[in-house]
Amino acid sequence: MNDTLAQQLKYLRLPGLLARWDEHLKAAAQSNLSHARLLTRVIEEEYRLKCDQARQQRLQHARIPELWVMDTFPFARQPKLNQKKVLALYDSMAFLKDKQNIIWMGGTGVGKTGLATSFLIQAIEQGARGRYVLFADLLHELHRSQADRSQGPGPPPLSAIRHTFDRRNWLR
Repeated sequence: MNDTLAQQLKYLRLPGLLARWDEHLKAAAQSNLSHARLLTRVIEEEYRLKCDQARQQRLQHARIPELWVMDTFPFARQPKLNQKKVLALYDSMAFLKDKQNIIWMGGTGVGKTGLATSFLIQAIEQGARGRYVLFADLLHELHRSQADRSQGPGPPPLSAIRHTFDRRNWLR
């Protein structure tokens, strides 16, 4: 590959093609790929690479403290939690399309954070953006933006907001 082509691929942000240029040409020569099939293969690989990079970036921007997934959630330790309903909601992610919220409530150690982070990760895997926010931090940010009359950055479309309720502070 010549320097001009390498610069063009960098400018176009096609790192997969830049890194595997010679491999693609070699594979095309060995398997007698048509021009259309070679281009299709290259574009599909770049697409997968870009989608994976975007997903990784969304996960990083979400600021999730621990990447808990639903597969490891201890449903057996939470007998009052309807596992079937939670998994149906998790699998469908219908609340995103319907623009609804989910509120996980309960005492300390019942799995609110695990559920919230696993739902947030699942939503990110499906292409949504979101951010993990502690309730106290969200209130502080809202108060600060109100004080200086700015709108503040605000949470992205989906937020996993965590707050541990203490019975003394619980409002009924």
